[in-house]
Amino acid sequence: MFTLLNPAALLALLGLLVPVAIHLWNRRPGREVAVGSLRWLAAGANRRLRNLKLEQLWLLLLRAALLAVLAVAVAGPVWQQRQPTSRGVVLLSAEAARLPALVGLKPTIDSLRRKGYALRWLAAGFPRVTGAAWRALAAGRPSSAADSVANAPRPFAWARVQQAADVFPGQPLFVVTSAALCNFQGSHAPLPAAVTWQALPDTTTTSWLGAAEQVGDSLQLLVGRSSEMQTTYQRKKVPVRPNRQPFRVAGLGPVRFQPGKQGGEYLVRVAAGKTPQPVDEIGIDAAPMSIDLYATPDYAADARYLEAGLRAAAAGLSITPRLRRVKLRPTQLTAHWTFWLSDEPLPANWQKDVAGHARQLWREAAAPGVSDTTYLVPADAAAASISVFRRVNSPAMQGSETVWADGRGRAILVRQRLGRGSLYQLHTRLNPAWSELADDPQLPARLLELLQPEPTANTGRNQTRLAEAEAAHDRRALAPVQLPTASASPAKPITANAQPSFRQTDLRPWLVLLAGLLLLLERLLARRQAEIILPATA
Repeated sequence: MFTLLNPAALLALLGLLVPVAIHLWNRRPGREVAVGSLRWLAAGANRRLRNLKLEQLWLLLLRAALLAVLAVAVAGPVWQQRQPTSRGVVLLSAEAARLPALVGLKPTIDSLRRKGYALRWLAAGFPRVTGAAWRALAAGRPSSAADSVANAPRPFAWARVQQAADVFPGQPLFVVTSAALCNFQGSHAPLPAAVTWQALPDTTTTSWLGAAEQVGDSLQLLVGRSSEMQTTYQRKKVPVRPNRQPFRVAGLGPVRFQPGKQGGEYLVRVAAGKTPQPVDEIGIDAAPMSIDLYATPDYAADARYLEAGLRAAAAGLSITPRLRRVKLRPTQLTAHWTFWLSDEPLPANWQKDVAGHARQLWREAAAPGVSDTTYLVPADAAAASISVFRRVNSPAMQGSETVWADGRGRAILVRQRLGRGSLYQLHTRLNPAWSELADDPQLPARLLELLQPEPTANTGRNQTRLAEAEAAHDRRALAPVQLPTASASPAKPITANAQPSFRQTDLRPWLVLLAGLLLLLERLLARRQAEIILPATA
């Protein structure tokens, strides 16, 4: 059904009078006729003015059509297709389709289908689940349809259910997902009362290879394991066999070496089965993260607290970093991270090293500072506030961003991105005379966020790879009692007075394309008419 979002814009169709007026009054010059008396020529001209008629009709029609198309485009034309209504919708997620517990829910879903409920995937577009696919899933057999839906990108389930409530207004929704915690992350807007959520348990545990590093003739592996209750990581050290032969890792299975397409070497875990398939392809890091800590005698206490915080934060990294105390003043940046605790100025060439070699440089405030009374905003809402007694009001660095802030919004730690690296400036110190940061239980977590930031477009490949692997294997589950929409029975079917749903297709892009074609034809026809008129008047 064709409809307009802004019908008042059709008043622009009055512009069709413009080309008609132009064609009526913009007359072609008449031919010059050699006659013996000007009296007859003047009389012919008067008769011509009195006899107004349309000329160049095709050109007029093209110009009028161009204006009409543009006017309709401004009115917002859309094509509405009525969505087939049903007595309700069963939304099945792809991960729930693979769970053994789905077999026990088959009678409930079959009963709803007999009552007129439509069975759809909880995915983009909410495609229908075919009868063959449902029979295979209900019997516990794999389905290619479920695999294709699972491979498509998807938001967390709560947002998708909110979208389904808008697409199927007034219809009860029976949602079947796994109880995975990842489905309920983010903000939770209230769902309609017609939504019934059935979360299926997943009692399986998964193990994966998170990271690998070769140290001498052995491999240091980070093995992840996830269950309903928790996700844990365990470091394991295995010797490298001669000729890079495959080996087994307890709780993980067979692992083999594989050359990379762009150089380097990878570890590939091989899934067990009749036809083993390689999974969890992990690159072998040549060296772990290196951290240098340089402190002058005036910063000895700061260095002691900072070193303890870094060693505690290292427990959360995939591979244990190499942390060393530097006694002599370094002349160049050689480590991934350098912590500079000194009043001495930085070497002039260090900013170039930070930008060109992806180095991270940390500086503390220089003495003496000014007295202040404020607190550091805690990273966790339940954590206690951290007091700051002294600070340095350093000049703002160009293009810097605030990482830590106090209760008044002033920066405590700022970061300036320099090429591929970053320069961090702490406006206070870890010394107890300056702040309570040294006694902050959250200090290791704060440092870990700097050493291994959340995966974004600007973070390194290792952090992103580890986070992606954890998201793919995460089996942590949400308790059913925590689902506010959980119910023992599906919602009642809709009544006959429910409003039908429509799918709208915007027609404006097609009208703009049509207007472009009409303009091209109008220009070609106008040029052709001009070429015909000019020889006639010469």
